Amino acid sequence: MDNSSRVLAVDPGQKRIGVAVSDPTGTIANPLEVIEHQTRELDAQKIIEIANEYQAVKIIIGQALDWDGSVSYQGRKSKRLAGRIREKIAIPVILWNEYGSTKTAHEARLAMGLSRKNRAKDIDHLAATLILQSYLDAQETGGINADE
Repeated sequence: MDNSSRVLAVDPGQKRIGVAVSDPTGTIANPLEVIEHQTRELDAQKIIEIANEYQAVKIIIGQALDWDGSVSYQGRKSKRLAGRIREKIAIPVILWNEYGSTKTAHEARLAMGLSRKNRAKDIDHLAATLILQSYLDAQETGGINADE
């Protein structure tokens, strides 16, 4: 399988980190897994291992911005995680505005008619999938975002 155009996306959260990967053509996002947050160092290492496993050509890190476009507290944590990954891997690591991805993921699960208990399940990698699809779609239309 030719993995030359795969893109990995990460939705860093307080407790869990959602991970998604594109198809080999780099056009369709797919949920991959959820990593339990440990430390920035260990989280970065796990993300790099996954990127290497899928031969990703770039890593997209979701970055939360406030309503006025400024970087939020969680967004600063994403920036530090991206910096740690950049120190250890040669492929581009791009911060991408994740505004509303978790909310959209919750709304999608609600629309599917899932119970409250089941709506929370797997929300992290679904949010990562939404972030990745947003990035991939923007590349198709020539859009830019965050620190690309």
